[in-house]
Amino acid sequence: MSRRDTFSEINITPLTDIFLVLLIIMMVIAPLLDQQGLNLTVPENVAAEQHNKDLKIMTFVVGADDAYYLDDEPVDAGQLENTIKARSGEYPDGLMIRAEGQSSHGALVKLMDSARAAGVTSISVDQI
Repeated sequence: MSRRDTFSEINITPLTDIFLVLLIIMMVIAPLLDQQGLNLTVPENVAAEQHNKDLKIMTFVVGADDAYYLDDEPVDAGQLENTIKARSGEYPDGLMIRAEGQSSHGALVKLMDSARAAGVTSISVDQI
């Protein structure tokens, strides 16, 4: 009887092929994942007494139910941009968004987008 030699080496060629295919897929998909984010500037630490009380800032409140309020009056989500445009002459110093903790991120971003489209360049965000 002839004795067969046992095969003691592992063939890594299929494993290498799989890794190369995955690498190529990642190289093709990576440029497509480049998404534009929000351009935010981080404010410097300023003492509270340095704030000028003569600033005229439009203040919106985003409620827990994602409702928008300007001066305690509800504003329809579809009319945000028009409302901001109409009132921006009264408030030349920018826009303050005060969001409740339970409000959604989408509601906040929608208000920020509407403000940018209305021409507001200075937007501040605060959590109530």
